Amino acid sequence: MIIDTHAHYDDEAFDEDRDALIRGFYDRGIEMVVNIGADMESSRRTILLAEKYDNIYGAIGVHPNETKNLREEDMQWLTAAAAHPKVVAIGEIGLDYYWDEPERETQIKWFVRQLDVARQVKLPVVIHSREAAKDTLDIMKAEKGGEIGGVIHCFSYSVEMAREYLNMGFFLGIGGVATFKNARRLKEVIQYMPMDRMVLETDSPYLTPVPYRGKRNNSGYLPYVVDAVAELKGMSAEDVIAVTRENALRLYHKCDDIRVK
Repeated sequence: MIIDTHAHYDDEAFDEDRDALIRGFYDRGIEMVVNIGADMESSRRTILLAEKYDNIYGAIGVHPNETKNLREEDMQWLTAAAAHPKVVAIGEIGLDYYWDEPERETQIKWFVRQLDVARQVKLPVVIHSREAAKDTLDIMKAEKGGEIGGVIHCFSYSVEMAREYLNMGFFLGIGGVATFKNARRLKEVIQYMPMDRMVLETDSPYLTPVPYRGKRNNSGYLPYVVDAVAELKGMSAEDVIAVTRENALRLYHKCDDIRVK
């Protein structure tokens, strides 16, 4: 069974069929999904989803582009909410210089602060880094991110950058981009990286794999990612699924005793 380590089912894109989709995942080979918070409100919605569905777990945190109005009270809420039995990570957090808003100093401040939260509550982090390779890595090293652990979501950098994070003990999140014809750099990373550091993700409703690229993504499309990885690594699809499932349970260690009904 496949574990989707990063999705956003609280997104309004799923308002019309969310329940049917989630309840149908097991029959489509999807054992579990980790829903990821992107701001304070979506983090609250994530917990509600996790409470409603046996096959949904959650990460709570604030995406860098949503940090402008954060307050210390929000960090206190994240710290307390992390005790919820189905909250398995702090994220997604990090830096995003593509949009470059709010100002970089604000993004960096709350990135570091949320790393502090993760260290305090002893949960892994889900890192978002877009066009901010050097600053993200510098912060992760300065803050001893390897002691916290986690995953670099939707990894998009070079083999050299992948090596840095792998040496720190991080997992790399691989999703629909692996199926794109023009994803040469990511395919090189997939061929380079050890399988025991790979986890599968969708980022639903975004980054839909070929042949559905451009349409709304969902966890049921992960077999296309599995096939792309299997071809690049010279493995069977079954082995990719088995290894990445175990990796996901190591990454999100609070899920070790998961029982999907």
